[in-house]
Amino acid sequence: MESVGVREIRQNISVYLRRVEQGEAFTVTDRGRPVALLAPLHNNDPMNDLVAAGLLEPPKQRAALPEPQQWDLPLQLSDEISLLRDEDLR
Repeated sequence: MESVGVREIRQNISVYLRRVEQGEAFTVTDRGRPVALLAPLHNNDPMNDLVAAGLLEPPKQRAALPEPQQWDLPLQLSDEISLLRDEDLR
């Protein structure tokens, strides 16, 4: 978890609040001594827990996922499974 001083928080509070909204958490220090924790309120997502613990870095931007490929299969999956089972019974 990243530490940030009170003066830095005061000068850039909107920046830190945006980062907290994205799941990050910060230890706020006063003259080098930890005094507070700045973290998301309702943290029900395990991924956010990892980000807050400093074990995972949140993505900088969302990735566009490719469209799923369409497969033109000669048999349905259930038919293929039936054929495999029939072979096992022989």
